[in-house]
Amino acid sequence: MAPSFLLLLCALTLSSTASAALVKHTFHVGHLAVKPLCKEQVVVAVNEKLPGPTIRVHEGDTLVVDLYNDSPYDISIHWHGIFQLLSGWADGPSYVTQCPIRPGNKYSYKFNITGQEGTLWWHAHFSVLRATVYGALIIYPRDSVSYPFPKPYGEVPILLGEWWDANVVDVENEALASGGAPNNSDAYTINGKPGRLYSCARETFKLKVTPGKTYLLRIINAALNNQLFFKIAGHNFTVVGADAAYTNPYCTDVVVTAPGQTTDVLLTADQTPASYYMAAHPYISAPIAPFDNTTTVGIIQYEHASSSEPIMPVMPVFTDTPTAHKFYSNLTGLSSSRGYKPILQSVDERMFIAFGLGLDQCPPNANCGGPSNTRLTANMNNISFQFPSRLSLLQAHFSGVNGIFTDDFPDNPPIVYDYTNATVAAAFLASQKGTRLKRLAYNSTVEIVLQNTAVLTTENHPIHLHGFNFFILAQGFGNFNRETDEQKFNLVNAQERNTIGVPVGGWAVIRFKANNPGVWLLHCHLDIHLPLGLATAFVVENGPSSSSILPPPPSDLPLC
Repeated sequence: MAPSFLLLLCALTLSSTASAALVKHTFHVGHLAVKPLCKEQVVVAVNEKLPGPTIRVHEGDTLVVDLYNDSPYDISIHWHGIFQLLSGWADGPSYVTQCPIRPGNKYSYKFNITGQEGTLWWHAHFSVLRATVYGALIIYPRDSVSYPFPKPYGEVPILLGEWWDANVVDVENEALASGGAPNNSDAYTINGKPGRLYSCARETFKLKVTPGKTYLLRIINAALNNQLFFKIAGHNFTVVGADAAYTNPYCTDVVVTAPGQTTDVLLTADQTPASYYMAAHPYISAPIAPFDNTTTVGIIQYEHASSSEPIMPVMPVFTDTPTAHKFYSNLTGLSSSRGYKPILQSVDERMFIAFGLGLDQCPPNANCGGPSNTRLTANMNNISFQFPSRLSLLQAHFSGVNGIFTDDFPDNPPIVYDYTNATVAAAFLASQKGTRLKRLAYNSTVEIVLQNTAVLTTENHPIHLHGFNFFILAQGFGNFNRETDEQKFNLVNAQERNTIGVPVGGWAVIRFKANNPGVWLLHCHLDIHLPLGLATAFVVENGPSSSSILPPPPSDLPLC
């Protein structure tokens, strides 16, 4: 019996070990000539693919990505939504956790996937290169674990992107030089293809489905500057996940997603066998901003269906804030799922962050592209964030280097005013510039009121927190009023996210536990707003034991 017992023990050990693998990828970042619309463009891409490679891992795996920068630009990669527990050096935002990887150089990202399942993504975090440098990052449950919903017949990543018939780096540089807004995109894309509604469009994404079968669509908004409505003609969705956190099943015929967000939905092919368009177009909340008002389409094609013209969904109007808010505010967390932790009831740190756009004076004898010859800027609590250039924030924190940042980011705006009243807010156009961070004690519970302002215009801003998920306790319109709005807090099954669309002219309250030592960026995920200063960062202190202390940087960490 002893040999049999030993064989069983060996088998169990191997099974346990096999559930956590070492997954390796190689990324070659270089030029790629593509022609999705009328003109051929040379873009930066990974492994000559647009979108880039899909990474598939299981919870518990260790991921290693060797990146070779064969492009003419500096670059870094952010693993959007990955916690990076004690691996903050691999988070990726340039000048925050690392300096960018110079042309001709290499860096190896290595980190463990801990306590997460679902859909995330990766993208460049330098300049606007994420317009074409992005891809899906899918985290499956461990081999012996099932989804908390019926297993789908198939799974399909749906990456929604944005396309310029121009060099996007030139587009950004022109905007930064003038101080105005960048040119609008020329198209939206589904899995890199704009779809047949655009003139000159060469390709349309197609998905064949079997009648009666259910598919898991992993929807990722990889656009730079636009939130998007997504629909499939004649079909409903059941939302089962958002930002790699399970949700209570939520039935809807439209998905709304902000740049940086992911949404997992179940789609059942339960309609008459035919062809149906899937479509995406922008949700626009800023009333004064011009935008790309086009629509990208893909095709759902039933097996054995005739080749008739696909049926087009009726899309929401571009400014349909009630539909967007209904979707965002009706999602709740699946509190019975793996990894869902009870919402912390007590709070150690409370912050009120008022944020939005503003204006700077134009330098003497210069012509600027903002309103009335000004320059656009952005801020949080009247601080327009400035990225360092000679050392990353994490390196400065870890090595105790002074002069890179200060840790005096204010917990509240300098002045309390009627934040969403455009007439009143117009008096607060100017802001201070600085690299000011907020220091947090290890394991402290942090609650933040995110308050949109009408200083220049109100807008639904997607705010992303690196290194953590947060609970969305409540969200609404107007000015946050703790006396009345705190009664709306969901402290039972609030949804978890890493990116939230703060309602236009409104507020949201988030809460998280600062249990991950390092430096973590909090910023708007509209690419136009990050270089304008709509950001800050948290310094989370080390914990009391060796298992809660940030280790030294890897030896090949890029230097500035």
